Amino acid sequence: MPAFELIPAIDLLGGRCVRLSQGRYDAATVYGDDPGEMAARFCAHALRRLHVVDLDGAKAGQPVNRGAIVAIVAAAKGIPVQLGGGLRTESSVEEALGLGVDRVILGTAALRDPALVRECARRFAGRIAVGIDARDGRVAAEGWTQGSDVDATELALRFADAGVAAIVHTDIARDGMLQGPNLEASARLATAVSIPVIVSGGVSSLDDVRRAAACVAGAIVGRALYTGAIDLAAALEAAACS
Repeated sequence: MPAFELIPAIDLLGGRCVRLSQGRYDAATVYGDDPGEMAARFCAHALRRLHVVDLDGAKAGQPVNRGAIVAIVAAAKGIPVQLGGGLRTESSVEEALGLGVDRVILGTAALRDPALVRECARRFAGRIAVGIDARDGRVAAEGWTQGSDVDATELALRFADAGVAAIVHTDIARDGMLQGPNLEASARLATAVSIPVIVSGGVSSLDDVRRAAACVAGAIVGRALYTGAIDLAAALEAAACS
């Protein structure tokens, strides 16, 4: 089993670092105006990966915050950066990887265009992840603004043999709420497929980190780092000792 990954998150909206509450764009809290500086702060620690979401891109259907992404990659100084948000064509995936991103996350494309995910996973081996964002177990898309009737586990199973590097699973109701992640749902995904599952949304304590390390491959932490509810050094230590 690969080592558990504790992954800090930077969400970009209008070129700034923000966090949403339950995926609501009208409930964004700004935590910084300089994404590169934020990345440098996180990457001063011994990270295995950094998570970035282009929220403008997720709504627009194409990448928007390119300048901020380039600044984050430069500040990361070799620490792998994974990027999601608005990547819905093969050319946009190729462009993102060309910016120095290590891995791209395909969410809406996974729901709407599974053939694209399969082709990208074949062409860019080891560099494609699937994002599964769900409300009440049902997958959402288009920057979480559109629902569907597709079950999260059903969507994961569609890519069981596609060669994707990871699944990033977000319970939208938990995201940004500091109420703990939906580890039960993420663990079900991890049991259903052999693809590493990374939980996102609601991680708010060191106990959450320890519990995640016991059942999934990684955990993305956002608002809890910005508010000080979780100390990054302590979280990395808890993850390493779990």
